[in-house]
Amino acid sequence: MRRSTRSRPQSVWRLLAAVFAAALLATQAPAQQDGYVGSDTCAGCHTDAAEAWNGSHHALAWTEATPENILADFDGTEFALGNMRVRFRVGEDGTRVASVTERDGVTTEYPVQSVVGVAPLQQYLFETEPGRLQSFDVVWDTEKGEWFHLYPGTNPPPEDALHWSGPYKTWNARCATCHATGYEANYNMATRSYASEQAEIGVGCEACHGPGARHAEWAEQWQTTQAAPPENHGFPRDLSDPAAFLDTCGGCHSRREAYFDGTPPAGTSYHDAYNLSLLRPGLYWPDGQIRDEVYVLGSFLQSRMQDKGVTCSNCHDPHSSELIAEGNAVCTTCHSPAGNPDFPSLPLEVFDSPEHHHHPAGSTGAQCKSCHMPEHVYMGNDWRADHSFRIPRPDLSAETGAPDACTSCHTDRKPDWAASEIASWFPDSPNRGPHYGQVLARAVNSPEPVTDDLAALATEEAQPGIVRATAIWLMAQEGTALDAATMERLLADPDPMVRASALDAGRSAEQPEILLLIAGMLDDPSRTVRIAAAKAMLGAPIAHLPGAMSAQLQQAQGEWQAALVSRLDFPETHLQLGGMALSTRRFPAAAQAFAEVTRLDPQHVDAWVMRARLAAALEDVDAVREILEAAIAANPEAPALQGMMSQIDAQSP
Repeated sequence: MRRSTRSRPQSVWRLLAAVFAAALLATQAPAQQDGYVGSDTCAGCHTDAAEAWNGSHHALAWTEATPENILADFDGTEFALGNMRVRFRVGEDGTRVASVTERDGVTTEYPVQSVVGVAPLQQYLFETEPGRLQSFDVVWDTEKGEWFHLYPGTNPPPEDALHWSGPYKTWNARCATCHATGYEANYNMATRSYASEQAEIGVGCEACHGPGARHAEWAEQWQTTQAAPPENHGFPRDLSDPAAFLDTCGGCHSRREAYFDGTPPAGTSYHDAYNLSLLRPGLYWPDGQIRDEVYVLGSFLQSRMQDKGVTCSNCHDPHSSELIAEGNAVCTTCHSPAGNPDFPSLPLEVFDSPEHHHHPAGSTGAQCKSCHMPEHVYMGNDWRADHSFRIPRPDLSAETGAPDACTSCHTDRKPDWAASEIASWFPDSPNRGPHYGQVLARAVNSPEPVTDDLAALATEEAQPGIVRATAIWLMAQEGTALDAATMERLLADPDPMVRASALDAGRSAEQPEILLLIAGMLDDPSRTVRIAAAKAMLGAPIAHLPGAMSAQLQQAQGEWQAALVSRLDFPETHLQLGGMALSTRRFPAAAQAFAEVTRLDPQHVDAWVMRARLAAALEDVDAVREILEAAIAANPEAPALQGMMSQIDAQSP
């Protein structure tokens, strides 16, 4: 196992200090709260909830490497993919061991350190360095009873950052927060090592409810004192509030950027803890359907159900995490002639019938989820359902390029056939009008600017906030500047995603009225918006801000700094640091930041290009050649690097 002994580039620290000045320590991420008592303590009183939770996917999200927890066959089994081979065995002491021969011919034995998940696959963690856990890409199919590789089409070599031992598969940084309770990564940049801690592995009671010490203290004394419970029964959040579920569940069930080193302080609202990914190309289809592994929240925020107040616990039991009923009975809890008094706008009609779904009763096509929650496979065998609960629109497939639920089952048919069938079933349907996917698709795919359509979508308040925020982001990608009136309107929007996207779109603005609007958002209630405002103010042509606004800028910059410092093990963080340094003309610091990117991810061609350009400006041709030789060795087929080397060769005597 190769391990760098180089010290952390000190100029990266100097970059942070220079960019944030006195704000460097103004707002650090809060230390992890104490007060965790463990799920066993909770189970002593809450027996029914504990019984439902025990054995759930949450409880088994991360477990110890005991023979009872390990479901895979380690008794001499083998797996091979190309020239990478793995032999699995049981050690004399019962430890499960994987002997891995990599593509470079090096064989290393790894004891299983701990176990991830229970079905439909189970993954195993190896400790490759003291404290550093990596998630192995050869996993166990618990349904078929066999090994398989998560990424058989790539199977990268050890020197590739996407290899299972690389930074994108480091459990401490990428996954552990959502598989543990009360987690802190504790990455030390000086030694490039981890001293991670958690109150409990697995998603325990306090992962959702928050630390339980105050509740337990009250409960222990209640029999004697009969004292009224403290606020929220001693917990930091009232989970009887439906809105709390989006904050509580959404943090892990979403594609997002985190602001804290591990578990956010209990009770933190979603947009104070995370920056949710928008409907960007590659992550979602233009119509908002899931494409990459984006989990649930980004889809659910597009749904009419979320708009009407439906939340996770209306369909899922919070403790077992199972559905509250089988099959269509989940949906008919509300979508039936009886309706649901909690949602008075429901049409009181029969939906679970051939007259509605037009498929034989009991068939796959008669299941509500087949049409309204199409599923896709991730991690090799794990089916995930789209939670936007959309009405099938095969009539849009040609325009958006997105799949449709109908031809996903009727694979021998085309979307225009499906559209014709639906039109014959529902000739007067109001659901075949314009769709935001049409605008987003044109913005992504069309060479013609669609600025006016994006602007109209961005300000259409009836549309989901995540859709409108995406429209603003696409306008910025087109280079469209927002005028002051539109910016002011968007910055007053109730959705933090819309406000943050508007600020991102104004980052290059120089008009005094725009800059003042941006500065006015530095004290926004949402951390996501405050950080977006701090980013937009970086390098702004403002010599002096009023005292109160200057303090707000310092505070917001401190929050941004704290978020960056919590992710110094991410190549993406150092890419941001490099961009920040360039924007403030701190070129040596930028060179160091991009060097850290390529150390963590040698396949990051753009970072190599920036290193070469900076070396050309700051050093000499020999330094540029040295960088390009290392870059090409790691990326031999990258045209940009080859082109730069050709230019250097042409300039050489």
